[in-house]
Amino acid sequence: MPAARLPGVIPSPNIWNHPGLYELENRSVDPEGRIEAAMREVADWSGRDVLDVGCGSGFHLPMFAATARSVVGVEPHPPLVALAHRRTARLAGTAPVTVLQGTAQRLPLADGSVDVAHARWAYFFGPGCEPGLAELDRVVRRGGTAFVVDNDATRSTFGRWFRLGYPQVDPVAVERFWSGRGWNRVPLDVEWRFGTRAELEQVARIELDPRTADAVLAEHEGTSVDYAVNLWWRRF
Repeated sequence: MPAARLPGVIPSPNIWNHPGLYELENRSVDPEGRIEAAMREVADWSGRDVLDVGCGSGFHLPMFAATARSVVGVEPHPPLVALAHRRTARLAGTAPVTVLQGTAQRLPLADGSVDVAHARWAYFFGPGCEPGLAELDRVVRRGGTAFVVDNDATRSTFGRWFRLGYPQVDPVAVERFWSGRGWNRVPLDVEWRFGTRAELEQVARIELDPRTADAVLAEHEGTSVDYAVNLWWRRF
């Protein structure tokens, strides 16, 4: 019998339905590692306790575990929890990694138990995520840092694609939401870079509705897409 869906969980149309293609997307975005470099400039997680909210299949857990003191991944979708367990079960010479089923709104962690919290393209999309922000207030220690990585839909080729595919999302309102709550923004220019055209098209089709994907792919050549990201961060 499949596990019951946790309260408040909204299914993710990309990684829930296409975990293999989402894995390809994770490998193909930001090949220069600019997001991680910018995060380390703000708050290095070496020797610290790290939380990855919405960790999915655990793609980023080994990166954190390489230098952290401990790492916890929280993910609501049971099949992804299982994938994250398998990914981290045989890590050697790294910090201990724990993967828990849970939600951003009700993190299964004790008060003041982490130094660095990270959420990438998961839950924290602006207005409506206030319950999750309250949970970050609870679990991040004084002096700790939280990071949220999300699309900057105000610029870049992918930003334009995103606006076409998700006209209900107002990127200006999203930026106003974070800035108004005391979060700092680091704008980053990264890239989708794929080995083949077929890979790019497959990933675009799990991120966009069919009509939008058909339209943007018809006008775009090559195997890469310029991509703008906002790295939001806040000290506690």
